[in-house]
Amino acid sequence: MDFVNTTYLALFLIICFGFILGNIKIKGISLDISAIIFVALLFGHLGVALPDILQKIGLILFIYTIGLQAGPGFFDSFKEHGKNLVIISVIIVLSAALISLLSILFLDIEKPIAIGLMAGALTSTPGLATAIDVTHSPLASIGYGIAYPFGVIGVILFVKLYPKIFKIEISNEEDAYNLKNSSHYEMITSSHFVVENESAINKTIEELRVRSMTKGVISRVMHKGKAFTPEKNTVLHKGDFIKVVGSKEALKRVKLLIGPKADIEISLGDQYIVQSYLLTKTELVNKHLGELNLLNNYNATVTRIRRSGIDLAPSPNLKLQMGDKLMIACSKDNVLQISNLIGDNKSKLSDTNFFPLALGIVLGILVGGVSFSFGNSLTFNLGLTGGVLIVAMILGRVGKTGNILWVMSGNANQLLRQFGLMLFLATVGTKAGATLVETYLQYGIKLFLVGGLITLVPMLFATIIARIFFKINSLTLLGTLTGAMTSTPGLAAVDSMTKTNAPSVAYATVYPIAMVLLIICAQILGLIF
Repeated sequence: MDFVNTTYLALFLIICFGFILGNIKIKGISLDISAIIFVALLFGHLGVALPDILQKIGLILFIYTIGLQAGPGFFDSFKEHGKNLVIISVIIVLSAALISLLSILFLDIEKPIAIGLMAGALTSTPGLATAIDVTHSPLASIGYGIAYPFGVIGVILFVKLYPKIFKIEISNEEDAYNLKNSSHYEMITSSHFVVENESAINKTIEELRVRSMTKGVISRVMHKGKAFTPEKNTVLHKGDFIKVVGSKEALKRVKLLIGPKADIEISLGDQYIVQSYLLTKTELVNKHLGELNLLNNYNATVTRIRRSGIDLAPSPNLKLQMGDKLMIACSKDNVLQISNLIGDNKSKLSDTNFFPLALGIVLGILVGGVSFSFGNSLTFNLGLTGGVLIVAMILGRVGKTGNILWVMSGNANQLLRQFGLMLFLATVGTKAGATLVETYLQYGIKLFLVGGLITLVPMLFATIIARIFFKINSLTLLGTLTGAMTSTPGLAAVDSMTKTNAPSVAYATVYPIAMVLLIICAQILGLIF
């Protein structure tokens, strides 16, 4: 096996075999990228070791990209689900602490080992550091080492088996999640109207204040059989037909202002075109749509904006984001100018500027290193994972600072996330596999069973409570469970099951809370005996 011990060869062998194993389906269940950790356990048992730096780099890349993706939706999610998600997180951590306490009282497990078991079962390195600090004993590391492998594997297996156990159809959960997200925005549609109301006849669009009065956008006008894209000084005559884009309520207001609906389809002439433009100009990110001044400069009208699969009404106050698709009606003469203004460069979305990436990670590491003290007995910091995650969420929400664009395209984010995750899983797995058998032989099965209980019972208990009382979307619930268990591999397993960002947002919502609460519980357990 000497040739396998060559670090780079071992790393990529683990990844290759992991993907082969991950693609095997048994009754519709597959491990996907999570299978890498199981292959790594075997390699670790056979004596393969990977440098710790690979684990740190992988963890940083994975958590940072998760934070960037979750950031924009985090605050909305916290407003809507925050209380329930926090309750689930508290249930999990307190249940784990209670089982650890009972193991000390009734199973004669030494306190340092029990606290280490809790930290390992919840795969929390900050929890281990706290356990060692509060107990002043190396036995905490042994407890951590015993519980950690199943802490990783148990969460992965639980989230993978969850749909089968509770008879959940993931595609239905995705549809429900997307529908609920869409409900935050009014559905955009279009209708045609005929100008008949006396108050609208012979008035300009500007005088009627159509957009401000109705929230609808007039995208086309047909006068005496000739269709065109209107300007703000376009006069509406009796019998003219207009096409309006907006929400259902906006179209009702247009009917009251302009006239009744018309069963007609207005087709623009050959000199006009309606097409989508992809926003890829970094200097436009976070600018308001009204600042583009498209109507005055190009006689062009934005009829709708598509963002993350949702159609948004083109309000002048709407802040633009990288990757927005703007549906614009204009003359063919202005197409090139508008394209140059918006960017409309698909290849640019796949480009990744590594300076903001590196700077964001540096800020995250620095924030994670800041310690908070409460009295003489309680001190904690966010650690590497917590600091990077929180900074990434904030930067993802901000989007852009000056000339620095923090966000990246979905494809670039996914590539970096997968790469980081592969490094992380391979290293964690080999490290756990190296001592798994020896630890079992030394301490027997009791500690393994207790560690397994601390991993599984809190998740099962929290799941039952959530399903009965909170009615949370299953993808959000699985993300909450992995966040409360501080399980990055668990999140990876859920992430591979869905195309939505529901698990990532939930994970980001509860992870910092769970991490701090676990540290507090470790401190309390260490002090009460």
